[in-house]
Amino acid sequence: MSDTLEFNEIYQEVKGSWNDGRLRFSKQTVVYKNSKTGKVDSIPVPELSQAQWRRVCLGHGIKLCTSTGNIYKYDGFKDTDLEKISEYFKANYKVELVEKDMCVKGWNWGTAKFNGPLLSFEVNESPAFEIPLASVSQCATGKNEVTVEFHQNDDSEVSLMEVRFYVPPTTGDEGSDPVEAFAQNILSKADVIQATGDAVCIFRELQCLTPRGRYDIRIYPTFLHLHGKTFDYKIPYTTVLRLFLLPHKDQRQMFFVISLDPPIKQGQTRYHFLILLFSKEEDINLTLNMNEDEVERRFEGKLHKNMSGSLYEMVSRVMKALVNRKITVPGNFQGHSGAQCITCSYKASSGLLYPLERGFIYVHKPPVHLRFEEIACVNFARGTTTTRSFDFEIETKQGNQYTFSSIEREEYGKLFDFVNAKKLSIKNRGFKEGMKGNDDMYSDSDDDQHDAYLERMKEEGKIREEANDSDDSEGESDESFNPGEEDDEIAEEYDSKASASESSADDGDSDGDRKKKPAKKAKFVKERKPRKKEKKAKDSSAPKRPMSAYMLWLNSSRDRIKSENPGISITEISKKAGEMWKQLSKEKKEEWEAKAEEAKKEYDRVMREYKESGGGSSGSSKKERKKKGGKNEEKRKRKSGGGREKEKERATGNDSFKSREFISSEESSSESDKGKGRKRKGSDDEEEVVSTPPSSEESGSD
Repeated sequence: MSDTLEFNEIYQEVKGSWNDGRLRFSKQTVVYKNSKTGKVDSIPVPELSQAQWRRVCLGHGIKLCTSTGNIYKYDGFKDTDLEKISEYFKANYKVELVEKDMCVKGWNWGTAKFNGPLLSFEVNESPAFEIPLASVSQCATGKNEVTVEFHQNDDSEVSLMEVRFYVPPTTGDEGSDPVEAFAQNILSKADVIQATGDAVCIFRELQCLTPRGRYDIRIYPTFLHLHGKTFDYKIPYTTVLRLFLLPHKDQRQMFFVISLDPPIKQGQTRYHFLILLFSKEEDINLTLNMNEDEVERRFEGKLHKNMSGSLYEMVSRVMKALVNRKITVPGNFQGHSGAQCITCSYKASSGLLYPLERGFIYVHKPPVHLRFEEIACVNFARGTTTTRSFDFEIETKQGNQYTFSSIEREEYGKLFDFVNAKKLSIKNRGFKEGMKGNDDMYSDSDDDQHDAYLERMKEEGKIREEANDSDDSEGESDESFNPGEEDDEIAEEYDSKASASESSADDGDSDGDRKKKPAKKAKFVKERKPRKKEKKAKDSSAPKRPMSAYMLWLNSSRDRIKSENPGISITEISKKAGEMWKQLSKEKKEEWEAKAEEAKKEYDRVMREYKESGGGSSGSSKKERKKKGGKNEEKRKRKSGGGREKEKERATGNDSFKSREFISSEESSSESDKGKGRKRKGSDDEEEVVSTPPSSEESGSD
């Protein structure tokens, strides 16, 4: 048989709510760890006095009783686990695991027995139900009745509010009231806070961030009392889970955080954390309201009757001694500015994120504490508002997601190294080198992972390309040769000379065509854009550009860097090489720069020979110059023709002037031919070849 037995998904009832966790039986202790809160129950084996195996609502359960009066109940076992656990108990604990049947008759008349912290209601000596007295918040008495009220748990869907017991009068000793005796037995073990006696010490006017305000904190032996101007809170030490002492980023203030479960309540608001803010410069002289012998006996040297020091040190020291829990402080993490925290935003509020040795904590509004063991994965994402920041996303195993945004990009490298060192699963691995200006600094290194931001950018790019293509296709259809539509375009461009197709149109149509003129010009401009991109295409046969001095040095040193740093990644090689190049002496840099200069001269010589041999874009540039010259010559001819036409019009005088309505169809057709020539003057080469009319028509129009 193995030395330990471990069981997963074992449930523990906490104030009406089932919390799952892990239970481990070892030869020294029985340990149960709550998966939700991380709270650990440790039961020393010598203290075990009784063990029961029972059939309960979640299968089978174990009830463990200790010699100190504590009772622990764990449910969720299988029927087949009984034999294995029973043999382990006999071999290692010397305690027999006894099977105990529960009463399921449904009777409401029986016997109430107080067994340590439990009230057991039994029918025919079989327990029907048990009430943990620590869950009792209030107990009230009537004539023959006792009403028991319970603490409410926000995590449970259905909560038990109260139970009433009818206590029959007894005919025995008249001096004792059975109702009062029943109530006192409950109150002696119930979690009812009663401020009896004097406070151990009092801290006046402490600044509290949650709940907000200034409070007097009275420290009692079993609970903490916050007394404010409006509200009072009583916090039992048993509800304190953890204590944190966190330095502020300005190095002048300190946060003292108390984690609570269950939280303190104010109306519908729940405060899971109590956050106090202190100034480092504030000192205090503290005197405990106890004699020295009592202080020594109770706190065993952790506290003294008279103490002095910083206020935050005194508060944390007293709380640590009374609650008997360790104080968590930030670990070895240091951000870009040297602070042990990172400035970020959570739910539209700015705060500080502290990477701890076993988790993350965010203060202060709202406070969040996430343990590494409950984190499923983390993700580095691009900032949604600016490229100078990024988001840090944490996804828990329960499916909850926490996004800490607006983190400065200088913090990326430190945070990435911290997360990597803690072996947390990184959903989207980025490159630290990319923070220096690479747009893909958070690109996914795993092909199977999905980068939503990258996909969105691709989709937007496709939409823009489709929009440009549609505009271009419209422009091509407008400019291509189409005999049925050519006259309409000419009328829009030169509305003073109507075409044959417009001779029968009214004035309203011509005015509408004139309004469309700017849109047509814009389409011609868009048509030229793709052709500019085609000119930038690389010539594969052209000589390659020479490398810089740094690249020449890197190529010669890459193997040496790999041998000195085995297992180094490609990105780390670049980073290491950059640091080595900075540290290189001036003389060695000049040697490599001389080599780069020689390579550049060689490139210029080869490129000159390549161009002289007809390679590259020299041939195409000559053709373009030739076409350009032809266009200019044609433009000059048409200008001179237009000048001669104007002189003819001046010679004929005012009698030759005709309004648009009286232009004949023959004249309009000849004028439209002229308009065609003018329109083609600004179009592309392809359109000149396709849509140029015969020279006879042009000479006829002249």
